[in-house]
Amino acid sequence: MPYKGYLIDLDGTIYQGKNRIPAGERFIKRLQERGIPYLLVTNNTTRTPEMVQSMLANQFHVETSIETIYTATMATVDYMNDMNRGKTAYVIGETGLKSAIAAAGYVEELENPAYVVVGLDSQVTYEMLAIATLAIQKGALFIGTNPDLNIPTERGLMPGAGALNALLEAATRVKPVFIGKPNAIIMNKSLEVLGIQRSEAVMVGDNYLTDIMAGIQNDIATILVTTGFTRPEEVPTLPIQPDHVLSSLDEWRL
Repeated sequence: MPYKGYLIDLDGTIYQGKNRIPAGERFIKRLQERGIPYLLVTNNTTRTPEMVQSMLANQFHVETSIETIYTATMATVDYMNDMNRGKTAYVIGETGLKSAIAAAGYVEELENPAYVVVGLDSQVTYEMLAIATLAIQKGALFIGTNPDLNIPTERGLMPGAGALNALLEAATRVKPVFIGKPNAIIMNKSLEVLGIQRSEAVMVGDNYLTDIMAGIQNDIATILVTTGFTRPEEVPTLPIQPDHVLSSLDEWRL
């Protein structure tokens, strides 16, 4: 069936680390030429939407409007506002996450924050993890931006935000509330932004554990492209099969 809108992962699907995936670039261009709505839904919290837009244009030849980008950071801020527990937070993360939370009016608090928010941070230290551990033990709401244990890069699979959250979960015995794919929080908001029903949408991605499970768990059709995290040889053993499996997005007919 023709889908009315596409929810599309970025890293491993449209590009991989610093490397281009030309078929991914062509896929976005084909959607644009056909006027088919799409939303780039990423668990990456290290960049602002403006940074993502610039990176796509300058490094990967993908020109797209800021309105087509929805990050786990944006969904995290929406969730914090909905919880309404106060305006203090301790954040482990990079520019995209910290700047968005600060812009939403949250003030950094080390001792007794209302929230501890943990995203990917390539400069994380033991002291930062210790502060987060103590705050969670005191009752701060523990939010993980996304559960990705690994991120695909040109060097291989590197530790992701989920790995940092797993460490803190082990240290505190408190499970984080995860916002990003495959969780319903980011998927429901993505459908709202795109303006379509879940029965009209399809989730496109390379990671079975996040992208494809986001579709499966939220009643959205799925396209797995084996250009990133999940390898072709793994597909036959997946517990629930994606609706479609591609080796390249060039294979997909709109």
